[in-house]
Amino acid sequence: MKRVFGVKKNKDPPPSIEDANERITKRGDSVDEKIKKLDAELSRYKEQIKKTRPGPAQEAVKARAMRVLKQKRMYEGQRDMLYNQTFNLDQVQFAAEGIKDAQQTMSALKSANKELKGMMKTVKIQDIDNLQDEMMDLMDVSNEIQETLGRSYNVPDDIDEDELMGGKLMYCFKLLI
Repeated sequence: MKRVFGVKKNKDPPPSIEDANERITKRGDSVDEKIKKLDAELSRYKEQIKKTRPGPAQEAVKARAMRVLKQKRMYEGQRDMLYNQTFNLDQVQFAAEGIKDAQQTMSALKSANKELKGMMKTVKIQDIDNLQDEMMDLMDVSNEIQETLGRSYNVPDDIDEDELMGGKLMYCFKLLI
């Protein structure tokens, strides 16, 4: 039959991790609601067991309570299974996001690397060395100019303490002024 009529193609995309996680979470919530209802029912049966006298009536209530308890344990098992599935989906989603982040990082690094290579073509180490040498020469010339401008006129370089205390230096300063 498949050859004559063909096979129906599935046009629906597969569910995303978020969709599957949301669906499982909803199912888990409904199972939790059922467990709460069964808990309420169990507590009613416990009260009935306490109030009834031992005998066939109490045994019937116990039997109903046992069925409800079995049902509750079944739902708890399903809930645990759903929680495990949600946990697995969360792990897969986290890993997928990590890979996407790594891809973006690699793309950014490649782009930055390409840009740096382009910049490095315009900058040559020899040009930097030459510029540094020129700056050192200019600084030396500037220092020489500052020293020349800062020279003192008509002040003897060899003044000792005795002359300073004796007043000869004051006399020299008066001459300068």
